[in-house]
Amino acid sequence: MNQVFCPTDFSVASHAAFQHALSLTLALRGRLTLMHVAGGHDEDAGGFPGVRAQLERWGRLPPGSTDTAVAGLGIGAEKVLGREGDPVDVVLHYLERHPADLIVLATHQREGRARWLGRPVAEPIARGAQAMTLFLPHGSAGFVDARSGVPLLRRILIPVCAQPAPQPAVRATVRLLQTCGIPAAALTLFHAGAMPDMPAIEIPAPDTAFTFTRLARPGDPVEQILAAARETAADLVVMSTAGHHSFLDALRGSTTERVLRRLSCPLLAVPVLRP
Repeated sequence: MNQVFCPTDFSVASHAAFQHALSLTLALRGRLTLMHVAGGHDEDAGGFPGVRAQLERWGRLPPGSTDTAVAGLGIGAEKVLGREGDPVDVVLHYLERHPADLIVLATHQREGRARWLGRPVAEPIARGAQAMTLFLPHGSAGFVDARSGVPLLRRILIPVCAQPAPQPAVRATVRLLQTCGIPAAALTLFHAGAMPDMPAIEIPAPDTAFTFTRLARPGDPVEQILAAARETAADLVVMSTAGHHSFLDALRGSTTERVLRRLSCPLLAVPVLRP
């Protein structure tokens, strides 16, 4: 996993997404693509965020570094201006030709939209791209320290149910923590139902200081997941997702989307192919 993609509208919320995308690109030693699609708020635009300038502020590069110094950190970065047209279509068209392993998106939860579009965008992009997607809710500081660029992940909630399969979310969480160099973290496996009905989860080999706790409570899945995120003070929620299964899902959104719209911390959606 080394191709990171981050659409931006040059807003404060998008800057937080950019910082997360750049921090994860550093951890992955990957390549970051920043994309701007004009959306009617360009009068507020300050231009593309500076990768080199941000790395200097984080102390990863000395002041006055050249662009070639960025490559010296083992990462690549490029900035792309989207073509005219529907912004969601523009982004998905680009991703068809340049697939990403990880998409980082800022979103207003109530509508699942970006400020610059006034329409749903984050959820349709994630569904259409079928790539792992990190959502940064509007107003959330996220888990990357703005002063140092260091990921700070201590408590993670992983909702589990029979379908979609939860194991990919568990694997993705462990891989993320290891990639970011997180030495210890508390992972809560949460099931919105009775404990005996919690699906079996294969816990990775105990060669890390990660602790796994199982928690189950019956009730509406969305409400219970949100409550568990608050109770555990989760820095991140990681969910397997298979998109929309029914007409009702298409109307009100999948469980992941409905959780996202009310969550106060970042959410990592891990796509799972339907059986």
